[in-house]
Order: sequence, then structure tokens, then C-alpha cells
Amino acid sequence: MSAVEAHLLCLALVVVDLAARAWRIQLIVRGLGRRITLRDSLVLNAFGDAACALTPLRIGGEPARLAGLLRSGVPAPAAFVAISLEVLAAWPVIIVATGWLFWRYAPAWWLVAGPDLAATAVSSWPWVVLVGLASIVAWRYARRIASPAVRQLQRPIRRAMVYWRRMPRWQLVATVPLTFLNLATRVAILPVLAMTMPSPPPLGALAVGSFALLYSQLVLPTPAGAGAVELGFLGGAAGDLGKTEGWLLLAWRCYTSGIGVLLGVLLAARIYGWPALRHLARRWSDAH
Repeated sequence: MSAVEAHLLCLALVVVDLAARAWRIQLIVRGLGRRITLRDSLVLNAFGDAACALTPLRIGGEPARLAGLLRSGVPAPAAFVAISLEVLAAWPVIIVATGWLFWRYAPAWWLVAGPDLAATAVSSWPWVVLVGLASIVAWRYARRIASPAVRQLQRPIRRAMVYWRRMPRWQLVATVPLTFLNLATRVAILPVLAMTMPSPPPLGALAVGSFALLYSQLVLPTPAGAGAVELGFLGGAAGDLGKTEGWLLLAWRCYTSGIGVLLGVLLAARIYGWPALRHLARRWSDAH
């Protein structure tokens, strides 16, 4: 596959992912008796993507998406339930996909990636220790920030149960293929980029490595798993990517995080204005 074809396909995967997630939240909100436009769905997800990538433990993602729903005119309890239902409906799909992917390809992946990862851990142990310490510090910081927010949500949760009971179960089931599409398009980006190599690693190893690098960010405390993800990528988590691994990492980060950050920040600036964003950043900095 040529580089141009690979990048065009990656852009198409990003667009499909954005559309699938927009339709998913739109479907859930409609099940709660409210309506939002496709454009508003895209905007609120862009807010969430940017906040997830820029905050420790992705703690800014769901509040940013809640803000997007409130901006669309969805009442706060319904918005909270919509986000909660989306997460609850998505996790079984992610768990099943994880189980199948690792059952099918994990042994072959370990044969390809295991030796390089072990050698990287031994030769780069100071960086491993540094990333580990930075992750612990970021985790403690993020936990301290999140604790007051959890306490403040207790009352809205009780009010939100009214909307929770209204949600038709069939609409939650209808989100399953959209969640699978979201997962598949994101995991496919790294294998597509690797297809530009003369001798890419086996597809199974690429898929497992791509999945691990993406979804480890859900538990890594640094923003977008910064540091740990790069170390794993360059250490061979997806196999030997040769001399082009630096450029592949840059392109992969661009498609999986960079576009979301850029889109979210630009939309927020257009809607709220740059002064409002700078004021928000100063308040966040002063508070934490």
C-alpha cells in the first residue's frame, strides 16, 4: 500500500469513527425523550476527545461531553444518564472484543513482540522507572481532583434515575454495532499505517499491539498515556516497525489523538471564543 493510500484510508477511518460515535450518543439521547442534531453530537464528542487527551486519567472527557449536551439543550439529569448509559453499553462490547482478540492472536503477538519488549524494558530501565513514577504522581493528582466532583454528583445521580427508567432497552442494543465500529476503526489505524512498510509485522500482532496501545490509555494516568505509550510503541508492542517507527508513531498519534484535540479545541474556540478558553485554562491551573 502506498503512503498516500494509507493516509487517505486512515482519514476515512477517523471520519467513520466520528460518525459512529455521534450516531450512538444521538440514539441514546433520543431514547431518553430528547433530541440533538448530528452536528451537536459531533461537537460534544470533539469536546470530549480533546479533554480526554489533555487531562490526566482522561478525567476531563466526560465533563466536557456533559457540557456539550447541556449546550444542546439537554437537561442535566438526562445528559448525565445519557453519558452513563453510553459507557455501560460500550464496556461489554470492549470486553468481548478484548477476549476474542487476545484468545485469537495473543500467543502469536507475544512471539513477535515479547522479545523486543523484554529487551527494551531491560535496556531502558531508567525510562521505565521514570514513566512509572510520573504515572503514580499523575494518578494521585488526578484522584485528588476527581474526589470533590464525585461528591458533587451524588444529588444529580438520584434525580437522574427518572430518566434511567425511561430508556428503551432496544436502543441500547442498537448502539452495540456502533461501538464495535468505533473500536474496529481505531484499532485498524496502526495496521493500515504499517502496510506502507516493505515487510510489516503479521496482522494479528499489529491488531493486538494497536489495541493494547489504544486501550491502555484508559488506565494510564498521564494525558493520553504520554510516555508509557511511546515507550511501548518504540519498544515493539506492535512488532518490529523498522527505521520508520518514529514516523509511524507520529502519524498514529496524529490520527488517534491529534485530530481529536485539534477539532475539539477549534470548535470550542469558535463556539465560546479564545478568551473564554484562556480563562478556563487559568482557572484550572489556579485550582489545581
